[in-house]
Amino acid sequence: MMSKTVKTIVIAGNGTNCEREVAHACKLAGAEVADIVHVAELLAGRVKLADYHFLNLAGGFLDGDDLGSAKAGANRLLHAPVVGSEQTLADQIKQFVAAGKLVMGVCNGFQLMVKMGLLPAFAGSAKQNCTLTHNQGGRFEDRWSWLKVDPESPCVFTRGLERLYLPVRHGEGQFVTDNTATLKQLEAMHLSVVKYADSDLNPTMEYPDNPNGSVASIAGICDPTGRLFGLMPHPEAYVHYTHHPRWTREELPEEGMGLWLYQNAIRFIREELLK
Repeated sequence: MMSKTVKTIVIAGNGTNCEREVAHACKLAGAEVADIVHVAELLAGRVKLADYHFLNLAGGFLDGDDLGSAKAGANRLLHAPVVGSEQTLADQIKQFVAAGKLVMGVCNGFQLMVKMGLLPAFAGSAKQNCTLTHNQGGRFEDRWSWLKVDPESPCVFTRGLERLYLPVRHGEGQFVTDNTATLKQLEAMHLSVVKYADSDLNPTMEYPDNPNGSVASIAGICDPTGRLFGLMPHPEAYVHYTHHPRWTREELPEEGMGLWLYQNAIRFIREELLK
């Protein structure tokens, strides 16, 4: 009989620095297990990705972003073999996804997913056809942003949500596509899950509401199944009302908006994977 325990894994190491916050968010959302695992443990074969239901790729500065945000990290997962196996970790992630499980990448984790070809993965293709590059303003951005959620998106993580208010902190957050055809396909399939918006929830290209100049105001995308999701803003940084910048001046619900994404993920696992 399959265990009813929801098991989440957060990969750490090589510059990741938000793993504790992500694991805490998973636990708050109801996961019984939220393991922080160094990527070296996975590559050594001492920890099996297949033992989990929800893979989290947290924010940070993978390998100092020396080759561009998360590019070196993507190459490691794509090409470094797992000890005792002919597979790479990317191969194991593909099997993880094929089993119907969930993956979320935040900030540096989103950059990693894009550069590995995990997103947007049109028709299952692993080709990289978009990227996150230097902010249009040429500087690091650390601010809070309104996000408009596409209600027609297949994204598991945003079900039932209309808006989010989350912090961004990045220097390479400008989302761009390789051509207009890719952008049109993202929009037509409603894979542009969240967009930078003004306080009235109108998607915008205007700074500072759009902090990095992302094309079509895109702050995060999912794959066609809705089970793989990446975004630049940090949901794990707003899981309690005291995380909000105005928590001493406004009456706010105890749960922060970022927690909603993790709650949707855990709910999906219980209802679809552990039923």
